[in-house]
Amino acid sequence: MVHLSEGVRDDALSLTVVNVLNGSYFQIQEGLSPNHLKKAKLMFFYTRYPSSNMLKMFFSDVKFNRCITSQLIKWFSNFREFYYIQMEKFARQAINDGVTGTEELSVSRDCELFRALNMHYNKANDFEG
Repeated sequence: MVHLSEGVRDDALSLTVVNVLNGSYFQIQEGLSPNHLKKAKLMFFYTRYPSSNMLKMFFSDVKFNRCITSQLIKWFSNFREFYYIQMEKFARQAINDGVTGTEELSVSRDCELFRALNMHYNKANDFEG
């Protein structure tokens, strides 16, 4: 026997499915929450262009529709734009500093590039870089 209930959690409508026989349950989100955004930002470092199948696999708690898919695609587009702008700034600064080869480049924790990327993708410092 399965019981369904609706509720709002993390700024997204969710549908809770409870299997009464074994007491297990899971939630299906009908919207994307701030936690989904955080997960997407981390996923970005795994893949810059996720397929729809990969998105469905990583966001299995989301009921996919055209709007949800569009929002995820938009997020990844924004992630790529920010990431490549930061890389370009780093490269231009390196050239201005006289760097002539890749062996002269390094990114440390106190580097502006690391700070900018960490601040954007790991704002709450949930993960140690």
